[in-house]
Amino acid sequence: MHNDIGLIGLAVMGQNLVLNMANHGFSVAVYNRTAATMRDFVDGLINEPEDKVWAGSAERIHGYSSLQEFVDSLQRPRRVMLMVKAGAPVDAVIAELQSLLEPGDIIIDGGNSDYRDSNRRSVALREAGLGFIGAGVSGGEEGALKGPSIMPGGHFAAWPAVRDIFQAIAAKVGPDNDIPCCEWVGEGGAGHYVKMVHNGIEYGDMQLICEAYFLLREGAGLDNGELYQVFRDWNEGELASYLIEITRDIFTVMDPETGDYLLDQILDAAGQKGTGKLMSQHALDLGVPTTLITEAVFARCLSAQKAARVRASAVLSGPETAFDGDREQLINDVRRALYASKLVSYAQGFAQLDVAAAEFGWELDNAAVAMLWRGGCIIRSVFLEDIAAAFRRARGLENLVLDDFFRSAIAEAQPAWRRAVVTALQLGLPVPAFAAALAWYDGYRSARLPANLLQAQRDFFGAHTYERSDRPRGETFHTDWISARQVPDHF
Repeated sequence: MHNDIGLIGLAVMGQNLVLNMANHGFSVAVYNRTAATMRDFVDGLINEPEDKVWAGSAERIHGYSSLQEFVDSLQRPRRVMLMVKAGAPVDAVIAELQSLLEPGDIIIDGGNSDYRDSNRRSVALREAGLGFIGAGVSGGEEGALKGPSIMPGGHFAAWPAVRDIFQAIAAKVGPDNDIPCCEWVGEGGAGHYVKMVHNGIEYGDMQLICEAYFLLREGAGLDNGELYQVFRDWNEGELASYLIEITRDIFTVMDPETGDYLLDQILDAAGQKGTGKLMSQHALDLGVPTTLITEAVFARCLSAQKAARVRASAVLSGPETAFDGDREQLINDVRRALYASKLVSYAQGFAQLDVAAAEFGWELDNAAVAMLWRGGCIIRSVFLEDIAAAFRRARGLENLVLDDFFRSAIAEAQPAWRRAVVTALQLGLPVPAFAAALAWYDGYRSARLPANLLQAQRDFFGAHTYERSDRPRGETFHTDWISARQVPDHF
């Protein structure tokens, strides 16, 4: 037996990737630390009715109860994909494989690994003579089965050996549906870094959509049926995207236990797996103001404090006013605010990618990254093609909002954006992501900010020095503020 590729880790994502590979004609070896999981998966393919199994999948999938047999079944160079829990479990499996693989064989980490771990593994496996691909995979269970977005990084020399498989199973876009959402990203941990930024933008997108929902429901009083119609209409325009589409559908689902809408029965306490937090942490390390995504992370943290919020709601007051304006205008204002804020989310994400690329020596192609996200992944949306076009027009584009198309789009949306945020503030409805996006935009477009006072304060109490606006950058100055202070006579 000479399987084309092997996959270790048969949770749902792993199983669906295996089915995807087999459906595209590849012979796949599978192994799982718990042998019963592997046997159940393989036996299930054989025993299920034909209409529930993709044509030919079962005959191209082969299970092995020992890692040695699994490795021996693979064509050379052996390609082994790991879909195991990030962190120590990945290192443990790699350690086991190293004693069984030969120079030139390739280990592919397709899990949600920390880019720092991928940087480390890339160096270690190169020294061991093994190829390494750290591939971000996005699209959830359905994407894994039908076509995910794949963001491969690691050793470029290993990429040709896995390209055909990855591009075959990836989502396809383009006029002829023939452009795979999978292309080489960069060396080391670049693939997992790009996936992390994808997930951070996903955090931002989801929070923005939730704020739009909250403002329309709590502010304008739209019920679930009306919200369905609004999101249905939005999904036919510039906001068309996977997240808007599934949000539209969420408003239609009824709870079989109560007969009411299921959405209204779900506790308002959000979970998170940490990729958004990791992106925000590295933004702080890099000095990049990725403010919207960070606010989205904090919004989840605040939502999780459900018991504390319930206690606070009994004693803390806010505005008593109710919305009495034009509902249709508010709906339109929120739509435009959502669009402008989403553009800021992507602008911040790509700005962080640029700084990280300089930090790690990666040669990232922002236009290509945008196209990787055009299909298969959670943040797929129609305007990613506009983003790719913007970076193609100006490869060294300093920030996405400076592109003529997006600059004009934000200028057109700006009055409605501001009205939506003001309305939320007047009604006492929290919109941290909308407000953070607008505050970043206002800060980015300001030639002068109040940081001159901040630097004076730092120099006053800590002698941290300051630069002068009338002198070349880099020259620093210090003032003895206590001796120099004067109280005007008229005070």
